[in-house]
Amino acid sequence: MINLYPLIHNETIKMLKKRRFLVIILIIAIMIPVFTYAQLKVSESTRKQFGTTDWHATTQQHIQEITNRLNNSRMPDVYKQYLQVQLKSLQYSLDKNIDPSSPNGVTFTRDFFKNAFGLFIPLMVAIIAADIVSSEHSTGTIKILLTRPVRRWKVLMSKWITLTLFISLIVLMTGVLCYAISGFVFGYAGWNLPVITGLQVTGTDFSTANAHVIPQWLFLIMEMGLGWFSCVVVGCLSLMVSVLVRSTAAGMGIMLATLIAGTILVNMVSSWESAKYLFMVNLETVNFLNGTLPPVPGLTLPFSLTVLSIWALASLTVSFRVFTKRDILN
Repeated sequence: MINLYPLIHNETIKMLKKRRFLVIILIIAIMIPVFTYAQLKVSESTRKQFGTTDWHATTQQHIQEITNRLNNSRMPDVYKQYLQVQLKSLQYSLDKNIDPSSPNGVTFTRDFFKNAFGLFIPLMVAIIAADIVSSEHSTGTIKILLTRPVRRWKVLMSKWITLTLFISLIVLMTGVLCYAISGFVFGYAGWNLPVITGLQVTGTDFSTANAHVIPQWLFLIMEMGLGWFSCVVVGCLSLMVSVLVRSTAAGMGIMLATLIAGTILVNMVSSWESAKYLFMVNLETVNFLNGTLPPVPGLTLPFSLTVLSIWALASLTVSFRVFTKRDILN
């Protein structure tokens, strides 16, 4: 019997030798400047459109634009609900004298995570996780690995721990690169800017009863924590697929197709209440911090975290049971 540290160390070396993690960091480092440039152009376009740099005037004009659009009787009810929530959120920010879109490195990082945790970062996680077991079959190293005096559950546990560590590194490195690159353009200030959280959306009702203001650094930590949890769930599911499907290409294809299909599904399930039990619909937990209209009416943060936890535990249970019982050597 040996402890898990040597196994985790071995898995870490194998993960780094694949260089897939480095490729993912490179992709993120390339994409962030693109998004930064796009945000810069949006800011310049907004200033030209509204003719002022005063965020009070810009927010007021934005509110007026949304109000005019809501007067359109042909607008679908779902989109009208979204605009009503956005309108009330902007009005609340204006009343509390809080700039909802202050341009700085911290705000850009916050907004980047809000959008990236829905698909982009989970895709990166799926890429490094989908072959963590299946690659052992394709290279034949599974036989060498299992001839060592180590229980099978420890082998798989070391892979899961290593995967969780690399998921944490992906989230952390994304935040560091995002802040460093966008801060060069927008400035590195903004850590203590006030941010509204606790806004609750239920159907067409928008409640500010639990709304409160927190510093932006705390909001960013909360956002990264929720996003990290969603990515760990994706990692657990990818681990299960890697155990069940011995082909690396097939396993990766299954996870990528599932995540992309989930993004499409989120925009189409407003009237399908049972969809709230699918893990893809619950991945964007960070949206609850902003008071964003949920994809399925009645969806709440505790419910989404519970659903994701059940999916993660179920996938780990299947993974360990299959890995320890299957005749892998043949």
